[in-house]
Amino acid sequence: MEKGHTNNPNGRPKGTPNKITADMRGWLTAVIDKNRKQMEKDLKRLEPKDRLQILEKLMQYVIPKQQAVSADIDFGRLTDEQLDAVIDQLTKDIGDEN
Repeated sequence: MEKGHTNNPNGRPKGTPNKITADMRGWLTAVIDKNRKQMEKDLKRLEPKDRLQILEKLMQYVIPKQQAVSADIDFGRLTDEQLDAVIDQLTKDIGDEN
């Protein structure tokens, strides 16, 4: 057989982990599950600053990161009523912060 050619011309389906990755993920999950209580004890022994740093690093694996959102508004196309509503809402939000 020529190098680069396999019996499966389509290859592994996209997103399917290879066997080693799947095995490693399973092993790591088992290790974490078996040591969960000890990990919690270790976290509690840390100084608050260090504990927060560890938790912050772990959170990225369970909480999706927020993406920046921007809006381009063509104020020239808004009616006077729509502009008044935008101004009212903005000034209301500013008043709520104080």
